[in-house]
Amino acid sequence: MKHGHVARFAAALALVAMTAIPGAASANCTGRFPNLVTDICWRCVLPLSVGSAHIANIGGQTDIDNPGNPVCMCDGIPPKIGLTLGFWEPAQLAEVPRDPFCFPTLGGLTLDTGSQPGRHSRNTKTPENYTSTAFYQTHHYTFPALYVLGVLNDDPCLVQHSIDIGFITEYDPTWSDPNLSSWINPESLLFANPVALAACAGDCVASTTSKPVSSLYWCAGCQGSIHPMQGFVPHHTGGVTTSLLLAERLQAKMHKLNVAWQYHGSGALCGPRINPIMDRQAYKTQMVYPIPNTAKVNGKCCQNFGESSVVWGAGKEVPLRGDFAYLLFRKRNCCMFMY
Repeated sequence: MKHGHVARFAAALALVAMTAIPGAASANCTGRFPNLVTDICWRCVLPLSVGSAHIANIGGQTDIDNPGNPVCMCDGIPPKIGLTLGFWEPAQLAEVPRDPFCFPTLGGLTLDTGSQPGRHSRNTKTPENYTSTAFYQTHHYTFPALYVLGVLNDDPCLVQHSIDIGFITEYDPTWSDPNLSSWINPESLLFANPVALAACAGDCVASTTSKPVSSLYWCAGCQGSIHPMQGFVPHHTGGVTTSLLLAERLQAKMHKLNVAWQYHGSGALCGPRINPIMDRQAYKTQMVYPIPNTAKVNGKCCQNFGESSVVWGAGKEVPLRGDFAYLLFRKRNCCMFMY
């Protein structure tokens, strides 16, 4: 990690620690900061493309369409000419802790804010009407691993930010209040019907075998539905599946709030553009906590949004802990200037 970024991130941690519970971590909050070398599956950055042609790929990594023209130009005096580059940038991270204000990515740090937001819960009804529900808080980080490691210095194709906390749902009342969430996000009522939910079964198959169906933007594939954008999951089938769903919901929420932007396609070659409806094809996930998913399954160790976790998720949930963190690889098309 470059010295400047180390200093800024250390200062941020020191500021957070000033309000943390004594001892920096509670008994229920555990975690560790990801090792940027060993905990990240770097083949997820691939395939690398120039124009529509792939020039590097290992293990058959999935990709989406790239701009066809290998030469690009961006405004400037004089105009800047470059090559149309495509890759998957590890740029953001989502963590799903059991306890509010618990930050597994920061080593299990817990903030003592004096407030009492919604806490993690799991409920199971009677065997005659069996169903299991769950609730988690979720946190969003900017996590530009390539830039922090100094792979390319001052390159316009990388987001040049430090690692930072961008959004925490403990301060979002719509995350823990279904009625308020429905009022703020009325579109969720359009998808709360059997026909819309049945379409997500087909998206589950597509996400697992190829890539998500962009037109089914309300679906989360095998994890369920993006809507409503809140922390309650009505059909809890395991910590991995539930935490993936909430990570996807939070990312969709970040797009709606214009915190997350679109970085792929011809229109984003010279800079990102606002896209309030998340393109699910533009993201891949890799678990980095509690057990970094660096083992290759069919040549891959990262998954599409909505891809089934049945195979790769086995053994990834640690008993009596249940905190999760996922690195988000974002599709990036950019104009790499020749001068």
